[in-house]
Amino acid sequence: MIDSIEDMVLLPVNVENPREIRNLLGQFATGVTVITTRSKQGRKVGMTANSFSSLSLDPPLILWSLSKTAPSLSDFVDAEHFAIHMLAQEHHLLSGHFAKASADKFAGIAHRECDVGVPILEDVLATLVCRNVTQYEGGDHLIFIGQIEQYQQRQGEPLVFHAGKYRVAAVHPELSN
Repeated sequence: MIDSIEDMVLLPVNVENPREIRNLLGQFATGVTVITTRSKQGRKVGMTANSFSSLSLDPPLILWSLSKTAPSLSDFVDAEHFAIHMLAQEHHLLSGHFAKASADKFAGIAHRECDVGVPILEDVLATLVCRNVTQYEGGDHLIFIGQIEQYQQRQGEPLVFHAGKYRVAAVHPELSN
């Protein structure tokens, strides 16, 4: 444990130890999303991701990334649209469900199809239906840029991921008034 800032020593990155890098980056708390699309063959595709960020307000752009080894990579690359679902704190089981391999990830999951054919999950904090604008190489991931075309949102508390665990957000005690 570091007692003071003076005790901190900058360490070189050990690229031979990806777990070390993963643990380091896991110190940044993120929201949790499920991203969905429909394959060229019509199959519903969905996956959990925390690599999501806003990019631009004008035009309204977002970005997220996907491992180049992900089974659904070609489905997302080929898709004209995808949907980002921001999860609420009560959706930790839904997140885990879409994080695992399954023949039909949508079986038993409340969802509907939007007008561009993308599966939309019910009762999430927010849904962004995005046109798949482009992708960029990003090391072992592909970075997707999407332009928001439609959305829905509701009130609630977000599901947060930090240090390898789901967390809940809280108002800072000094700002609660």
